[in-house]
Amino acid sequence: MVLNAWQIVLQSLGSTVVDVLPIAAVLAFFQIAVLRRRVPELRRRLVGFGFVVLGLAVFLVGLEVALFPLGERMAIQLSDPGFVSADLSKSETTSAPTADESVATPSPPALPWYRYHWVYLFAFSIGVTTTLAEPSLLAIAIKASEVSGGTIQPTGLRVAVALGVGFGVALGTFRIIAVHPLPAYILPGYLCVILQTLIAPKSIIPIAFDSGGVATSTVTVPIVAALGLGLATQIEGADPLIDGFGLIAFAVLFPIMTVMAYAQVSQWRTRRAERTPPPEHPDSDPLTLAGD
Repeated sequence: MVLNAWQIVLQSLGSTVVDVLPIAAVLAFFQIAVLRRRVPELRRRLVGFGFVVLGLAVFLVGLEVALFPLGERMAIQLSDPGFVSADLSKSETTSAPTADESVATPSPPALPWYRYHWVYLFAFSIGVTTTLAEPSLLAIAIKASEVSGGTIQPTGLRVAVALGVGFGVALGTFRIIAVHPLPAYILPGYLCVILQTLIAPKSIIPIAFDSGGVATSTVTVPIVAALGLGLATQIEGADPLIDGFGLIAFAVLFPIMTVMAYAQVSQWRTRRAERTPPPEHPDSDPLTLAGD
């Protein structure tokens, strides 16, 4: 077991080196051939490059060994007819079929979409929590706060993006369960985004579109993709190749909406506060002065 784990790490390390070397080559080419300058603090840069390779390799091993199988397994268990439907008989949910029976056994009966409430809750929760853990989202939230002079709060931006991803992933799981075509959701969604860009504050629009991209990064994508594939294998009439993919599109789309909505609500509250007159000071109250 230990030897097998080390083999996986070494294989991941080798593939990571191959993937990262072109990036290093491009940076070195422009630094040396185009700018014609030496790399500052070369030793420190090489050490950092080594940390990048090692960190990516270990991270990819963790995805392959833990996150991806766990997300797929969780989707399969939550969408299993024996768990979803309380009306199924005990023999249907617990009996193990033989080899011959497993070939001839028909696929599980289709269940109504509202029976999968645990799947929707899991999809929403995993979308929110994984997005909040995205380091790239934290970085862009801090930069947005610095550039805006504190107008955009990092916490508010991260929560808005996380809620968008959670809602998008939950709606995407509903699409898989209902076996609906992807364009039926994506096209109206982007139409709503276009309409929002006409009324949203201009300063938030680029950040909103970038937030949709950074929200689907290293932590979110593996789990969400595994969720979609695992769910599509359990739903009657769903094709894992067609219906199993597409959750990432929902996770990219809906944060754009929620970030612009967050900016619109913040702008409305600011304008309302500006129109509301401040309360009068007690010392300036004529009745108080008369009483004195």
